[in-house]
Amino acid sequence: MGISEGIKSVFTPRRLRNLRESLTGYLFIAPAVLLIFLFGIFPVGFALYVSLHRWRIKRTDYIGLANYTRAVGNLTYVLLFFIALGALVAVYFLFRKIIKKARENGEKPWLLILPGVVHASVFGALLRYLWFQLPTFLAIGDKIIGQEKTRELFNQLLSEAFQEVKPQFNLFFWLLLASVVLGTAFIYLVRTPRNSFYQSQFMLVWLSLAAGIGLAYYTYSQVLAAYAAAMETNTDPGIWPQVITISAGLFLLGIAWVLWEGASKESSNLHFWGRILGAMFLLVGGWLLIGEIPQIVALGDEDIWLGLKVTVFFSLGTVPFQLSISMFLSILLFQKLKGSEFFRMVFFLPYVTPFIASAAVFRQLFSNRETGPINMVLQRLGLEPQAWLFESKGVFEIMAAGQGWDWPAWAAGPSLALVVIIIHSIWTYVGYDTVIYLAGLGNISTELYEAAEIDGANAWDSFRYITFPLLSPTTYFLSLIAIIGTFKAFATIWIFRESLALGTVDTFSVAIFTEFFEKLRYGYASAMAFVLFAIILFLTYINNRTQGSKVFYG
Repeated sequence: MGISEGIKSVFTPRRLRNLRESLTGYLFIAPAVLLIFLFGIFPVGFALYVSLHRWRIKRTDYIGLANYTRAVGNLTYVLLFFIALGALVAVYFLFRKIIKKARENGEKPWLLILPGVVHASVFGALLRYLWFQLPTFLAIGDKIIGQEKTRELFNQLLSEAFQEVKPQFNLFFWLLLASVVLGTAFIYLVRTPRNSFYQSQFMLVWLSLAAGIGLAYYTYSQVLAAYAAAMETNTDPGIWPQVITISAGLFLLGIAWVLWEGASKESSNLHFWGRILGAMFLLVGGWLLIGEIPQIVALGDEDIWLGLKVTVFFSLGTVPFQLSISMFLSILLFQKLKGSEFFRMVFFLPYVTPFIASAAVFRQLFSNRETGPINMVLQRLGLEPQAWLFESKGVFEIMAAGQGWDWPAWAAGPSLALVVIIIHSIWTYVGYDTVIYLAGLGNISTELYEAAEIDGANAWDSFRYITFPLLSPTTYFLSLIAIIGTFKAFATIWIFRESLALGTVDTFSVAIFTEFFEKLRYGYASAMAFVLFAIILFLTYINNRTQGSKVFYG
């Protein structure tokens, strides 16, 4: 068979049509991918770059993890080691997924490891190029000082910035070209309908492997640098003992979980109670070892943990009440009552009201003057007027003082100023949640209620066994959005802030804003933002594992 016939056998009309359709699809999504990169991925990556530098108005020294260790102490090294370990564990699960898929379909996709590693190297080359390119762009501002600012000068400096990192760009370009050529060639060399799947999975394997090894090595080098700096002052940072202790604690907790889960499968009572007792002993031992974490955290920035404490109070005081009230109102409004459409609109109005205007009204309602509306109501009820937004004491502490009790400071609860913000947040978002719950109620079949009524179920039984379970997807969505929203809350809290509240309303987001715009410590503020991102990610994971697993989709 000649060369022309071989080419025709590979590039058949059907394959050319499939290739054309694939290219057309990629061209359609290319603008969206570009926008996501420019306005989503790149800003996050740039913030990470900023957090690794001493950055105050202008970029100065590269300081590695110093901003993170200042924020959360040696917990930074522990977390990074576990992230690296997680990436390496992901390699195992990804590879097992590939093997399972290959065995199910009787395929041998191992040649696709080659294009997979080339695809992964493209991402590495891109990161390398950006790492070298960013400083050259940022240096343009320094070079232009003292010169006449013209378009020609800027274009010249921009061209020079590109030329400085041309080798890095060329490496990225040629790897990208090789990735496209190899990926296309192996589609025809390895005949399987799951070719793209295997190539993408192998790419993820190589990326996870490189990320795990690279992050572990980087963290190890940073630990060595921290020990070298500590030797100059004859102090022991104690990083390795903390890493080993916490790792051992988590390992014991993992074994305890396995023993506990396997106890239900034991047929012998002796083996059952042996597993239970063993799990309890390991659980206690694991928690004792993990008890090292509070001591590590105590060495971090006090403002961060105060902001986290305020944020937790804000979330706990807002989300449960907000969802409970919304569910109650939605069930009432879902009934065929006269004027229910009007009340739906009324309850939704706070959500569409400008928050600055509503916050201003709340400030007047909860004025610290004795003639303030809420204080006048309290006086009519025989209670003492309160300072509200100017009060830094916790609500439980205030209540205990009124009864003459000695209340510990650690159990004081949210400040009275924060309670006002919580009330305003509940008032604002109840209408939105109510509308979403109404949509959820509309998806529940009325036949279920009719069948329950025939079986003798009362209103409470219908709610407990029909309404509440079938609203679980809606509740899960609203709780997830509400928790993330409270941890990101800023604008309303900033309006309610008063200096006399002594920072008891400053959430994590406010603390980040203060570091960035008032103290101008951009690098440290970026590090704090990534700490907040990690906390939100952890809470989202916990919510998915606990509440998400109990969602009933009908």
